[in-house]
Amino acid sequence: MTAATPRPGAPAPDPDLLYSEDEEALRAAVRSLLADRCAPATVLAGLESGAAHDTGLWRALATDIGTAGLLVPEKLGGHGASAREAAVVLEELGRSVAPVPYLTSAVIAVTALLGCGDGTEVTGPLAALAAGRTIGVLALPLPTAPGAPPDLAVRAAADGSLTGRVTSVADAASAELLLVPAEGPDGPALYAVAAAAEGVRTETVTPLDLTRPLGHLTFDGARGRLLATGDRARAAVDRALLTGAGLLASEQLGVAEWCLAETVRHTAGRTQFGRAVGSFQALKHRMAALWLEVASARAAARYAADALAADSPDAPVAVAVAQAYCGPVAVRAAEECVQLHGGLGMTWEHPAHLFLKRAKSDELALGSPGRHRNALGPLVGIDAP
Repeated sequence: MTAATPRPGAPAPDPDLLYSEDEEALRAAVRSLLADRCAPATVLAGLESGAAHDTGLWRALATDIGTAGLLVPEKLGGHGASAREAAVVLEELGRSVAPVPYLTSAVIAVTALLGCGDGTEVTGPLAALAAGRTIGVLALPLPTAPGAPPDLAVRAAADGSLTGRVTSVADAASAELLLVPAEGPDGPALYAVAAAAEGVRTETVTPLDLTRPLGHLTFDGARGRLLATGDRARAAVDRALLTGAGLLASEQLGVAEWCLAETVRHTAGRTQFGRAVGSFQALKHRMAALWLEVASARAAARYAADALAADSPDAPVAVAVAQAYCGPVAVRAAEECVQLHGGLGMTWEHPAHLFLKRAKSDELALGSPGRHRNALGPLVGIDAP
């Protein structure tokens, strides 16, 4: 299932926006699991209990179905799939706002490790992530965007001890392995640190989206294992952020699709003046306009996933387009869902607020839409206004 890598200098392959039979089979398996284990009432109950994530659901998703290893080559303990398959998983996770660290661990952390080479210091942690035995997190603030060197808040000494503080790290409280970009003695470097190691402190904070917890990480002399330095470390981190941003668009698509489907279902069954409220022309127009936006978001998200899977030179453009478009569509769909549900949509018991919070959080994650629009001009050779 691994996509072929184009020859250097070769034109970008034509994008394939359709879903394959294997991808649809994967979707069916993930959707069945989520329908059984991740109903809205279950998610709400988990949030009220204060759990960082649903460990049982994560085990079933990551290990039993094997989605944690989709991006890992078979020789390294994974399934040798691609970003297209991971995108399908994220669409379904977006449809259920599942409280699992798939994006942070199975996508971003795995991609960062893959960029560090194939030494023993990489293959061991990678196999653990691929098997779902370990949850990994790239220790950067959630809003960090690809395409520009991040401001490194952690400093590494010659002996590998790390000092500094990183704020707003997604799924930090669930992580067992921290991949820490740091400014080392010889420039940028990437280190692996056990979350339970001496000198590491995690401070949980209350996020807008309770299904994706945030935490502040403080390193006070914590010892890290060096994974990569210099250009390799910088490239590994940027590729991880690019892949994360590109596949986040699929999660945003899933959020928008659920909101649209739920709004259509509700307005078809809710009556006023003897008619279904969905039959009123004003609401028909609003939902039709939203359907067009969701269909366009699907094309943008699939283009980004396909470009990443093919390692296309157009991948940065595809990701920038997807993030500039899909984030606002997800927010608009969630806002329409809340509003067109009337008073019901404003209650804690109805799951609409979960989707609105996930949509707003995702809109800021891995670069805001405005940040991606600004990045798009130089990528296609057009000066920004």
